[in-house]
Amino acid sequence: MLERVKQNKLITLLLIVAVVYFFLQYLTPLFSPILVAMLFVTIFGPLLKKLQTRLHVHRQLGAILLLILGSGLLAILVWVLFSWTVGSLPMWVGQLETVEQELQELIQRGSASIGETLGIDGEYLESTLLARLEEWMDYLQTEGAAGMLSGSLQYLKKIALLGGFLVTFVIAAVLLAKDYDRIMNNLLDREEFHVLLEVICGIIRYIATFIKAQVVIMSVISVAAGLVLSVAGIRHGTLWGMLAGLLDALPFIGTGIVLVPLALTQLFQGYYGRALACLVLYGACVFLREILEPRLIGKRLGISPIAVLAAVYAGIRLFGVWGIIKGPLGFMIIYQIWQSLQRRFQGAEEAVPPT
Repeated sequence: MLERVKQNKLITLLLIVAVVYFFLQYLTPLFSPILVAMLFVTIFGPLLKKLQTRLHVHRQLGAILLLILGSGLLAILVWVLFSWTVGSLPMWVGQLETVEQELQELIQRGSASIGETLGIDGEYLESTLLARLEEWMDYLQTEGAAGMLSGSLQYLKKIALLGGFLVTFVIAAVLLAKDYDRIMNNLLDREEFHVLLEVICGIIRYIATFIKAQVVIMSVISVAAGLVLSVAGIRHGTLWGMLAGLLDALPFIGTGIVLVPLALTQLFQGYYGRALACLVLYGACVFLREILEPRLIGKRLGISPIAVLAAVYAGIRLFGVWGIIKGPLGFMIIYQIWQSLQRRFQGAEEAVPPT
């Protein structure tokens, strides 16, 4: 049975796909802190070894120092963005009154002409629309805040889950840093784990390439967005562009969370050209990511960009928004396993003496 499976490439490929799907769908959510810790120790293993050899810093202590450094840089970045956002809140709240006045004037100007065209009482239409507008603005100022408070329990649960993930990750990273060499030597001594090591090396290469590609894309989008918003005359255009570029790397946020509200704000203030510039910029950022990401990742890994794009689409259909990451990652795991197995099957066939 095993020999038939080895000889039938289609069955082998389908089995690999099924195993990888099961791993990404069901195992990664359960063991994600451990997997991330393994990835962290594997990537920074050479650096930890150098710190131990040259500076006599134990690997566990070196892992802790790297985690503290990374956490500090991330905390500084989050604090800068948070401070700027909170500092801008009074301006955004003050703009609600301006937006309401603009909408009232728009309703008053348009009600008469719309009423004449449709044969409706213009004054009745105006009073009805103004009443609905008043209710909507009251909802934004009162019910919106109440809704945020009612959902605070869900946020607390998510924060608790994140805290548990981080604590587990840190403990696992420190423990793995101590036993990393022993684990790798045990895997190397057993031939059946060589395929696993090849797959791990391929995944690390993919992740390194993915991170480099994201840095390039974020830089391009930040510079482009900052220039366009500044030239368009939007206040703090450079900072808005940088924020859009940073958030573009997140699969569930993207530049739209910055540029679309910014476009609506400019539209309600009567700056139609600026609003159009924000919307065009949003479309250009989406286009840049769709063009650059497959080319940067595929080119460096020796894979066709269309294959990476197809993996992203398939990942979104299978895993939702996180499929943007899981799709290409799953494709790379399948690709590495397939290549490693084919090399081993070919080597085994060549080792058999002819009869």
